[in-house]
Amino acid sequence: MIPNPPLPALFLSHGSPMLAIEPGATGAFLARLGPAIEAAFGRPRAIVVVSPHTPAPQPVVLDSPAHHAVHDFGGFPEALYRLRYEPPGSAAVAERVMALLTARGLQPQRSPEAGLDHGVWTVLRFAWPGADLPVVPVALSPDQPPAAQWALGEALAPLCAEGVLVMGSGSLTHDLRRLFAVRPMPASDAPEEADCAAFRDWVAGRCAARDREALIDYRRRTPLGAALHPTDEHWLPFYIAAGAGGFEAVPQRLHAGVTHGSLAMDAYGFGPGAERLAQALAVLR
Repeated sequence: MIPNPPLPALFLSHGSPMLAIEPGATGAFLARLGPAIEAAFGRPRAIVVVSPHTPAPQPVVLDSPAHHAVHDFGGFPEALYRLRYEPPGSAAVAERVMALLTARGLQPQRSPEAGLDHGVWTVLRFAWPGADLPVVPVALSPDQPPAAQWALGEALAPLCAEGVLVMGSGSLTHDLRRLFAVRPMPASDAPEEADCAAFRDWVAGRCAARDREALIDYRRRTPLGAALHPTDEHWLPFYIAAGAGGFEAVPQRLHAGVTHGSLAMDAYGFGPGAERLAQALAVLR
């Protein structure tokens, strides 16, 4: 069944891999997210997801019949490495993604490689804990600027009306140097730092105004952008989600939160269905 309105495209902040075993408020939000989507739109056919932890010089569609959780990190508790997440893939959706990207001249590649990086499985394990929803990862091209990421998202936009959930997983702020410069590292519930709050407010304001130009030019429009994103690979999935959902409707901030004082965990929905999703989430709160 084709949803009406189309599924919103999502940007989710995944933060540290510890999210998987210390979910906090973000984990609680993600646990409501899957049921809210299904209540508002029905069950998605599949998820197409982009994460900074699967990078490539050009779009690569991972077309495997089955995936597994990749533990692409080190120095964490053993319990984290024991977690598994093994959803199916979807050859049909992978083929559709290839066709959409090719039609826009983006020269995608298709790979039989399996595996979901932690930016994917740590969020999906809460939203769809049964791991029974097909997942098609698309590699992020981190050297491409925000405008190019937005264009890639626009290429994927038809999926939203075809029952496929388009998702970008990243972080609204991601200055790890700041976190690791202090010992001990700020606690997960440390008070929010002023510049983090200001950047979150700036993004929310530009989204409310549907100011696409300012968001794309964020490194010049706000001095906080470069400070909180020394490299912007964790911020770029935001533009893919925004491009897929579009700015015809006002984007919705679906979740707001901060860990360790400066790692923002905000989530956004884009497209005409975003408000419906926000309402469904409110009912489940």
